[in-house]
Amino acid sequence: MQNQAYQWACALCRYAGEDEAFLKDFWDRLRRSENIYGEFLYYLQHQTFLDRYKIEGYGVVDIMIWQMDHFKAQMDRGKSDMKNNADKMLLMAFDTFLKMEQEPEKYVKRIQNETGTDYEGKYGG
Repeated sequence: MQNQAYQWACALCRYAGEDEAFLKDFWDRLRRSENIYGEFLYYLQHQTFLDRYKIEGYGVVDIMIWQMDHFKAQMDRGKSDMKNNADKMLLMAFDTFLKMEQEPEKYVKRIQNETGTDYEGKYGG
């Protein structure tokens, strides 16, 4: 299963336009996190989120939703390549979840205080 998971990580990185350095870093961090690796494997096998592992009450689905809000705001401003790249959104959700595991306070604060749809000039003001 590890080889299949690695091949899938390679494919996600390729589809997301990420390079070998990103892949190596992502894979190394993923393999060091038993819980997030389990969530990654579950998604690979079932094409849906297990969303059992939580950091400060937040799971990978919460991160995905939070990031989608940011992606939508970027698209509103014409600055996102996420519109047709679900693989990149998925990869970035797992990548952020791994980062959140290392710095939970930073990411909890961002999730609670940053919404992608709130940006200066959005409402013409």
